[in-house]
Amino acid sequence: MKTPHAVPLIRAPRRRGNRDKADPCTLVIFGAVGDLTKRKLIPAIYYLAEQKLLPDNFALLAVARDQNTDEGYRAIMREAMTHSDEIHKVHDDVWQWLCERTFYAGGDFSKSDAYVNIENRLKEIESRSAVYDRNRLFYLAIPPSVFETTLKHLCSSRLAWRTHSYEERPWVRVVIEKPFGRSFESAMALNRLVLDQFGEHQIYRIDHHLGKECVQNILVFRFANSIFEPLWNRHYISHVQITAAESVGVEGRGKYYEEAGVLRDMFQNHLLQLLTLAAMEPPSSFTADAVRDEKVKVLHSVRQLVNDGCEPPVVRAQYDVGTIDGKSVPAYRNEPDVAPVRVPELAVSVSPLPGLLIDRLLKAATPPLTVTVVVPLRVPPPGLLPRATVTWSVLSPLTRLP
Repeated sequence: MKTPHAVPLIRAPRRRGNRDKADPCTLVIFGAVGDLTKRKLIPAIYYLAEQKLLPDNFALLAVARDQNTDEGYRAIMREAMTHSDEIHKVHDDVWQWLCERTFYAGGDFSKSDAYVNIENRLKEIESRSAVYDRNRLFYLAIPPSVFETTLKHLCSSRLAWRTHSYEERPWVRVVIEKPFGRSFESAMALNRLVLDQFGEHQIYRIDHHLGKECVQNILVFRFANSIFEPLWNRHYISHVQITAAESVGVEGRGKYYEEAGVLRDMFQNHLLQLLTLAAMEPPSSFTADAVRDEKVKVLHSVRQLVNDGCEPPVVRAQYDVGTIDGKSVPAYRNEPDVAPVRVPELAVSVSPLPGLLIDRLLKAATPPLTVTVVVPLRVPPPGLLPRATVTWSVLSPLTRLP
């Protein structure tokens, strides 16, 4: 049975402008030559342009440490689009439209000189727009260790400022990628810093994994499917398995994984979000806040993994030398920018959690990623399914690691 397309969550209304297109703005991406930008952000921006959802006075300002030109950066992104798993075909007219609105500023995020350069580029870009259309969206696609420094510089340089309401124009928004902090204490400190400088309506603590259609389809599968909705409960389901398996190595992201590891990169955000979608009760409405409230209830109900000093039911590992698609690949410790004596985890298995069994949570590093939710039935519904043992594969077939 084919699952219907996901229905987007309802967002706060815009008081002015065309609802069929985004507000005019300059999108400033910090970490503009990183893996996330190449694999996810640029393809997403291209898709918006292809669907004509971006206004004519949209602009993209890419910021990275390397020195480059506008033309040089456009060439890098065009090459990344060629290898993108998100875009099947790049139309020259759409890409040309986007190139004309793509600019570059180089500099060290920890130095004030970089922000002077960014300010000059923004003045140049925004000079073509009316004052109330000079909206700015800052996307921090950078390692967590430089979040604090970058945010402080953004505020001290007045590139970003606090606005007092959602409707105020020109607006400023700040997107902070996961992982949000390195620990509970550092996350709280980062949150205090952000709220000291910006209003809550300006901040997006984002998990880009939730933008995947297959992830959003879980809500449709659970609550809008008249066959499966009444069966999704403890009377029929024995446990839920959530698997994230990948077929590539860290691919040049050794520095990031040395700092983060898979627990911070995947488990405490992507996979816990999948857990909440699989276990949450129906929200009162499909607004962002209502869905968030139900997710929080699930997280509050999960027992701690460490009790009475016992070892947690967690296995951590790294990938070794092997082959992918017939090609030899190095072990994690032999990857570039990886210390041979440091031990960040690259694969994790956790079992059990109360009410659910998460049997395998595995990761070999970066996308392309296959996420599978498998739901074995405890008791088959009478007259509906012919066999006594049935497994639902909600998202995709299970992909094994090499």
